[in-house]
Amino acid sequence: MIWDIFLFMLMAFYVVAYIFVVVLVIVDLFRDDTLAGGWKALWILFLVFVPMLTALVYVIARGRGMAARSARRSHPGAAEVDDYRPGASADPSGDIAKAKELLDAGVISKGEFDALKSKALGNQYFG
Repeated sequence: MIWDIFLFMLMAFYVVAYIFVVVLVIVDLFRDDTLAGGWKALWILFLVFVPMLTALVYVIARGRGMAARSARRSHPGAAEVDDYRPGASADPSGDIAKAKELLDAGVISKGEFDALKSKALGNQYFG
């Protein structure tokens, strides 16, 4: 009795894990823009007729590419985003002093002074 429950749970786990792998393979096939349509159709055809072996071969043969495509999809343009973040000034104290002079002269407002100070220190300002 207890072994039947254990065997059922084990088989259910294997079925769910297999379905998960097949879905990942299909999603990866459609996301891969380097693979021609004919090859994608062939992989899908083999997945239908020889599912276990095809999924295993696909993960072994194209697993590294799957990981790279997944990483690109999860962080699109991460390097580009870093280019737009303000960096710390080469001379923050000098920039803050100039901004303070402009504030005292009435040329800029307190909010603008805070923004310049934040930029000089390399912080993003959402003010």
